[in-house]
Amino acid sequence: MLAADGGVIGPASARGTACSAVRAGLIAAWPLAVLLAAPLIARAATDAERIERVLAQTPLIDGHNDLPWEIRARFGGDLAKIDLAASTAALPAPPDGVPLMTDIPRLRAGRVGAQFWSVWIPVDVKGAQAVQTTLEQIDLVKALCARYPADLAMAYTAADIVRVHKAHRIGALIGVEGGHQINNSLAVLRAYYEGGARYMTLTHSSNTDWADSATDTPAHHGLTPFGREVVREMNRLGMLVDLAHVSADTMRAALTVTEAPVIFSHSSARALVDHPRDVPDDVLQLVAKNDGVVMVNFAPGYVSEARRRWDADRAAEKARDNSPPFGGLYIGQPERIAAAAKAWEQANPKPQATIGDVADHIEHIRKVAGVDHVGIGSDFDGIPEAPVGLEGVDKFPALLEELGRRGWGDAELAKVAGANLLRVLRQAEGVSARLRAARPPSLATLAALDGTAAAPPAAPPAHN
Repeated sequence: MLAADGGVIGPASARGTACSAVRAGLIAAWPLAVLLAAPLIARAATDAERIERVLAQTPLIDGHNDLPWEIRARFGGDLAKIDLAASTAALPAPPDGVPLMTDIPRLRAGRVGAQFWSVWIPVDVKGAQAVQTTLEQIDLVKALCARYPADLAMAYTAADIVRVHKAHRIGALIGVEGGHQINNSLAVLRAYYEGGARYMTLTHSSNTDWADSATDTPAHHGLTPFGREVVREMNRLGMLVDLAHVSADTMRAALTVTEAPVIFSHSSARALVDHPRDVPDDVLQLVAKNDGVVMVNFAPGYVSEARRRWDADRAAEKARDNSPPFGGLYIGQPERIAAAAKAWEQANPKPQATIGDVADHIEHIRKVAGVDHVGIGSDFDGIPEAPVGLEGVDKFPALLEELGRRGWGDAELAKVAGANLLRVLRQAEGVSARLRAARPPSLATLAALDGTAAAPPAAPPAHN
């Protein structure tokens, strides 16, 4: 190799010269790289600062979290056995479970201002046992606040949420997730309200004696006369009517009856994912007229069509391999069943739902119903896994940042974060004040209005 002066440079010297040239080039390029990266770094900081500013003014309100049942199932409801003041992400999970998605440090990191805690119980729990179990779960939510008073405080009204948020604590609200929990009694419904419940989902995964579920064979094609009376009594109490989990016919029937805005505490858009747990466009338009709010669920099968189909295919494959007592290719052979499942999943990788999928549902609801009618209802600790980028309660700001990158203004971000739910709750309180002055508590019964006895219990499903 020739030097600049015409001399010959040996191999070692050539390598040294080349390395020096590379180092010099890298050093020269470094300022340019810094300059190019600076806007990205500044943008990330600006996005985070913007969301921080929005959530300092407006409490972020999540419509649904199933941690109370997980505490009951994993720890026997004993709060001494779990430290929510520390991360729960690494705690051992049950064989069929996943790590917990909720704890106080992550709620703080997620800038959560108020949380609706679900007091769900399985649909096969009926009668007096259903009432007792629900009351125990309500008591558990209150015990959480008593155990962590610096972080959690019970909230019963929109004003409570705002007050607790200004005190830099997290408002704790209670949602009853299934009409089966009232044991067909309006007196029990009233007792739950007095105990702190501020919404009730009319059904869970199975029909009640007075309302159809989205995931059961239609029995009533909406609401029975007693079901309509349940909605009216909820209006009188000031308890939000939650239409998550109910059939489309039940959604429409409830929207015809209610005098107050409704919520969907954890549902997404059916136009994007054809799952019956999601909300059809015609119902979204009715929600806009009702001035209600649809709080978007994070469950992968509800926000990703590819994942919904994969879930269905996997369920079919499981039935093909093992359908006791007499069906299935490998019935009675657990090792072969497990091997077949593993081989199928390797050949058919599971699609991952993402934070972008969730944002798509929020944007679709904004497009159809309007920005005043969309919110957030994660379903954390009630779903088998979470979308990539939304793995736990600490990730809520990332979702708002994603919307911000899509052009959402600060006022719009505040609405989806919590302002819409606050408006709905205030309106429900106003309707309640009017109705309480106009009529006494309802003494209606299922037998008197529907002329039917309670149905036998259904098999329990998962609770998402």
